[in-house]
Amino acid sequence: MKIHQLSVFLENKPGQLRTACEALTKARINLVTLSLADTAQFGILRLIIQDWRKAKTVLEKAGCVVKVTEVLAIEVADRPGGLAQILEIVDRAGLNIEYMYAFAEKRGDRALLVFRFTDPDAALQVLQAASINPIGTVELFNRP
Repeated sequence: MKIHQLSVFLENKPGQLRTACEALTKARINLVTLSLADTAQFGILRLIIQDWRKAKTVLEKAGCVVKVTEVLAIEVADRPGGLAQILEIVDRAGLNIEYMYAFAEKRGDRALLVFRFTDPDAALQVLQAASINPIGTVELFNRP
């Protein structure tokens, strides 16, 4: 299953991150996980949020530029070599990972990573063929 991620482009100057976060706070939107990367000109705040459509609207009303991207959330064994196993499957299939980041919380003995593939549909097929089923939106947001 693919999930939706918001990429928020922020000018690389003080206060921009707070502005985006305050807009979400006022709308009572909770962040599930995030990643922040920067360049000399701007930062990219990547967010996983349950109601991504509402969050997109809120952020755009706050003056943010927002792009919706499909990503895969994959459970990885939380032990040495867990990620290497997934990467071996990905590499053998010739898939390109644009970026990845981790959720802060674990799911039992498994870590949860977000992968952005150049071709998410092809990645989904390859992973499912290897009996690796990415976490869907329902499972991700309806956990105990």
